[in-house]
Order: sequence, then C-alpha cells, then structure tokens
Amino acid sequence: MNKLAQIVVTVALVFFAAPYAVASDKHGPILITGASTGIGRNLAETLAENGYHVYAGARKDKDLAELDEIDNITAVRLDVTRQDQIDAVVEMIEEKGTGLYALVNNAGVGGGGQVVDTAVADQTFIYTVNVEGVYRTTKAFAPLVMESKGRVVTTGSIAGTISAFPGFSAYAGSKHWIEAFTDGLAAEMEPHGVSVSVVEPGNYKSNIRRSSVARGLERLEAAGGEVTEEMKKTYEATAERELSYKEPDEVSAAFMHALFDDKPLRRYVVVPNAEEQALTIRTKVNELVQLNQWGPYSYSRDQLVELLDEALSGEATSE
Repeated sequence: MNKLAQIVVTVALVFFAAPYAVASDKHGPILITGASTGIGRNLAETLAENGYHVYAGARKDKDLAELDEIDNITAVRLDVTRQDQIDAVVEMIEEKGTGLYALVNNAGVGGGGQVVDTAVADQTFIYTVNVEGVYRTTKAFAPLVMESKGRVVTTGSIAGTISAFPGFSAYAGSKHWIEAFTDGLAAEMEPHGVSVSVVEPGNYKSNIRRSSVARGLERLEAAGGEVTEEMKKTYEATAERELSYKEPDEVSAAFMHALFDDKPLRRYVVVPNAEEQALTIRTKVNELVQLNQWGPYSYSRDQLVELLDEALSGEATSE
C-alpha cells in the first residue's frame, strides 16, 4: 500500500469507525458485574465491539463459556454476594497487571412482595445483592479504579426515583439506596480523580422480571408447596411482557457516555417512551411539593421557580 493510500485509510477509520472506538487505546479494562444477560450483556458486547477489553462477571458455567467466546471479553466468575469470588477477581487483575479503568456495578435482582405477606428472608435477599453486593464490589475494586483515575458507574432504575408500587418497596428501596450511594461515593472519589455516575433505566428487555418470578416458584417448591397452573400462567405472562420490551441499546449508549465522555453526568435517566419520562419527572416534582408543604421555612411558588431556573442554568450545585 502506497503512502497516499495509507493516509486515506487512516482518515476513513477516524471518521467512520464505530462511536468511541478511536479512544479505546486510552483506557484499561472495564469490569461489569452481572454481564450474563440483559443490560450487562448488551453493554459488554457494545464495549467489546468498540475495542475495549471487558472483564465480564457471571455466575454460571454456561454463561462464562459464552462470554469467553466473544472477542475482547474475559469472563470472570463473580457472585457479588461472595467476598471470596470478589477478592479472587481483584487478585487476578493485579497479577495480570492490566489495571482497571472502570467498574460497572450492574448485577441486581428484582422481586419482593407486599410487606405484610412477604418473608423477611425474601426481602433481605434483594438487599444482599442490590445493596451489599454493590458496596462489596465497589469497596474491593475502588483502589484499582483510583489508580487509573477512572470511572464507577452503577445501574440504578427509575424505580429509584419514582414512588414504589405495591409489592415493590424492597426493589425500589434498593434502587433508592443506589441514588444516595452514588452521591456519597462521588464526593469521596472526586479528590482521587474518579468520576461516579448512575444510569437509571426504565423498562427494557432483560431477565430480571422472569428471574424474580422463577425464584418465587422455586422457593415454593423447596418448601413443599405446589406450583399451580395460575402461577405458571403468571410466569408466562411476565416472560411475554418482558420479551416485548426494547433491547437495551439506549441504556448502553448512556453507559458509554458515562464511561468515556469528558463531561460525564451524575445521572442518566434512560426510558423507552415519553410516558415513563413523564412518570419519572412528575414524581420528583410531586415530591418537591410534598417536601415544601410543612414548616415555617417553606418556599413560595416564585422561590421554587427561581431555584428551578438556577438548576437549569447550571448555577446550582449537584449536591
């Protein structure tokens, strides 16, 4: 190939390569927990396709084998509720000497149930994964991310900002915790040059709803109960609804911005339609009104509008 042809090829690669691919050599690997299905799998594949190396966490042998078949992905056995597996992955990365640019806390479970009818153990399981699991992995991998002055991004949910529906207080509560965790961690990591964000998806295709119903049926059978035809139909309806949702490509796009943009946002609400956006924003407005209803220091309407204008103009702080 002559020199002119080489120049043409180089220019074409710069302008027509997939988004973010050009910058991939500037960053070390990215660890994603819960990368076997859904949002985590979509993000792992998106990163790998764009030239980034991914440590993809999964629990099952089948999922690990599938992930290992993908170029630029190294599957790692990682159950976020098991400290020994977390420590083993930290040790592996340290021994490889690759460093770690970013941690994506994606592993999570759904479910719960109405408070008066649900066993404490069932509620505790959600918090063990969605809260304690995020805390464990962040604490373990933070030194590596701090060393690279990288990013920590956690999968939240619009359930972490909207009012909880009946039967979903445990799941929504775990996602509300992620909101507080994100803000606290961001303040802690800022002196170390680490950016912290949360991506808050609405209803996209994943396995979280089917897995939740399936776990309930398994617990029932383990306790000697009978799985009725009505229960089976509930699972089938859940699966049909979940599979009808959009692929989480838009969610991965938000993660890509949080991971690589020079000015990452603190929060990314990613929803598949205008109705979910309206629900999310209207909920926060209603909460603002409720917070302002009581006490001698409440704000007038004009003062609230002034605060909103300040926030929209960027004059207000994010804390």
